[in-house]
Amino acid sequence: MIGDILRFLLDIAFTLFGAALIIRAWMHAVRIPPLNPLAHAVFRGTDWLVGPLRRVIPSRGRIEWACLVGAWLAALVYLFLMWLAAIGTLPPVSALPMALGAALLTVVKWILNLVVWLTLIQAVLSWVNPGAPLMPLLQTLTTPLLDPIRRILPRTTIDFSPLVLLILAQVLLMIITRASFRLFGL
Repeated sequence: MIGDILRFLLDIAFTLFGAALIIRAWMHAVRIPPLNPLAHAVFRGTDWLVGPLRRVIPSRGRIEWACLVGAWLAALVYLFLMWLAAIGTLPPVSALPMALGAALLTVVKWILNLVVWLTLIQAVLSWVNPGAPLMPLLQTLTTPLLDPIRRILPRTTIDFSPLVLLILAQVLLMIITRASFRLFGL
């Protein structure tokens, strides 16, 4: 029981932190101004890790490598802590190569979960309150993902691109989750 609670809390904490690192990289890629209140909160919550990493790993164009490496490191720590909570010991050194790959798959899962949540929130807000202050930010983040789907889908009065994106992200999540489990067992 205590182990389940600990794994649940680890999952929540690391998923939120990983999502913050990924959304920071995403906001950098789409050029969200740092004065945006959400961007400011994300920057403040992740600066303790991204700042030192940025000194070693510079940004290249629209890719904020320090954030992505930080998410990968957070995923690696997350996997080791989950293993420790589940088994009671650290994984053997021989499991390190598998853990490195599983950490990368974990980051991909976090990215896909972020895509699902941002798309879902944007779709619901577009029906309920299209003028919400959060809508411009959500549209800026999701438009690069939705536009290619919109070009393929026939034009109708209802935009089905968020639904297609949600389905694609969920299918990819299933594939990545299974691959991650086979690789590292978590």
